[in-house]
Amino acid sequence: MDAVQEQFAGWLSEQGWSVSDTQWEQFDTYHRILADWNERMNLTGITERGLVYEKHFYDCLTLGFHVPMDGIQSMADIGSGAGFPGIPLKIMFPHIQLTIVDSLNKRVQFLNHLTQELGLTGVACIHGRAEEVARKPEHRDRYDLATARAVAKLNVLNEFCLPFVRPGGTFAAMKGTNPQEELVEAKRSLQVLQAQFVSDFALKLPIEQSERHIVIVKKTGPTPKAYPRKPGTPLKSPIL
Repeated sequence: MDAVQEQFAGWLSEQGWSVSDTQWEQFDTYHRILADWNERMNLTGITERGLVYEKHFYDCLTLGFHVPMDGIQSMADIGSGAGFPGIPLKIMFPHIQLTIVDSLNKRVQFLNHLTQELGLTGVACIHGRAEEVARKPEHRDRYDLATARAVAKLNVLNEFCLPFVRPGGTFAAMKGTNPQEELVEAKRSLQVLQAQFVSDFALKLPIEQSERHIVIVKKTGPTPKAYPRKPGTPLKSPIL
């Protein structure tokens, strides 16, 4: 085990998690493929190995500190970009059936290549807008957990993500800064979309010490017929 892996293993051991040989191989392959593809398309501003382990892999896995992943069977990762947070969580919790939705076909091609190279099964990468995919019966009100990391403000994110979540399921929004203002703005959208705010967990990255927040929302009932609205509408005129 090298210094980067030792550090990463130390952070995870605080949660009682350990990383198997297969998982180490998957994380290292992930970093290698990410850095390689990033030279041809813009996936991330961070490619240095130690930083990828802290600011991408560890950051993504912090979701599992606050959502009991053993009880999650199906997960939708909306606007996943380079596979965050879905793929690191899938590596650590292989039992999860993961659906990734991204609006850029090139990113979906990257994700399909990545999941194949990592030998991951039970991953579906869908090219499409969240507003359209969530209207399909096989995705609507269906998932135990929906996630989004640094995608949009909460009042917009709620409309992107909550239609995927089954009643009783969870939506977890991963935020870089304190979401208090966003939570106030998002109150109406939570009511409209049949959900309620549960908690906001604040944490810091171990080395960089930059602030992170995980906002947990519970789905209380099925998505009303009118939602989500047409592609682009949630961003242009959020529910207020």
